[in-house]
Parts: sequence; C-alpha cells; structure tokens
Amino acid sequence: MAKSTTSGRAERVFRHARGILRTREALRLGVHPETLYALRAAGRIEALGRGVWHLVDVPVSEHVDAAIVALRQPRAVVCLASALEWHGLTTQLPGQVQIALPPGARAPRVRYPPSHVFRFSGRSYTAGVERHEVGGLRVRVYCAAKTVADCFKFRNRLGRDVALEGLREGWRARRFTMDEVIRYARICRVERVMRPYLESLA
Repeated sequence: MAKSTTSGRAERVFRHARGILRTREALRLGVHPETLYALRAAGRIEALGRGVWHLVDVPVSEHVDAAIVALRQPRAVVCLASALEWHGLTTQLPGQVQIALPPGARAPRVRYPPSHVFRFSGRSYTAGVERHEVGGLRVRVYCAAKTVADCFKFRNRLGRDVALEGLREGWRARRFTMDEVIRYARICRVERVMRPYLESLA
C-alpha cells in the first residue's frame, strides 16, 4: 500500500511538472530513486534521454527534442531550420536539432536526439534570443526575424530555398516587421543579399 501511495504521489509530481522531470529535480521534489525505478518497471515513465523522464500518459511536446539538447548545453540556442520549424515557418524538417553555440563552448554530449552545432559569435549569437519552456525544461530559440536572417547567412549550407520559404512564410504570417528583419539582416551582415527579396515583399 505504501509503495502504491508513493508511486501515486510521484505521478502527481510529474503531472505538476507537465510530465517531464530530470532525475535531480525529481529527487529534489521528494521522489525516491526506488520509486523512479518502480515507475519505469511498471511502464509509467520512460527515458527521453539520459536523466530525463517522461510520464507516459502526458502528451509529449513536438519540441521535446530541442529541449533535451538544450538541457545538455544551457548555452545552446535553437537556430536555422530547427528554429524555422519551431516557429512553423518551414515544410522541411531537419533530421537534427540545429543549435548555435559561441566559439569554444563544448557541443552537447547526447546520442539522441542527434544535434548539429553552428558557431555564432558576438551579436550574431546574442541577438534575438527568446526563452521558452517545454515540459518544465528551458529552451532558448532565436526569434522568427533573426532566424530568417541566419538562414540567409548560412544559405550555402542549408539551401537558398529554406531561407526563402522562411522569409515568405514569416511575412505572410506577420511574424515580423520589415524593420525587424532588416535589423537582424544587418547584424548577420546579409542585408545586401536579402534586399531584393525584401523589396519583393513590400
């Protein structure tokens, strides 16, 4: 009976955290390690990554992969095609979580989900960062306008079509103003490249 009560309390702790907890957070909230093992054995929780647990009957956010990668490297910012996907501005789904890190920052150590690191520096790294939460996990993502400018900057690696789709979809959905996208284009030093496409939208 005590075990059932303990498991029930642990499940309530998970639900309060929107279904996702790191091991150390679960322990801090009073969930005993043996209870975690019992919940896993009973199929009530599953591992999303090393040290990250999910209560199986709580729907998983579509952004959980990005959250797990961000958990492994707090300085990571979701960028480029992954950020376009986050903002709903692309039909092309990247096979990896694309993240920006400053020079010298270590890449996250995680086998799943796969991630790809792009090195950003100065204002290109710090500008336009939004902070979100996914199941209690904090995620940093570039805003829509900054993401589009970044995609033009990395157009040779992503494909120009990815950048153009992001620009057109973002403008159509009114996710940014012309002034905003020009400001980030200047920060990313792609204003001249983007100018003809921006003029076609005006």
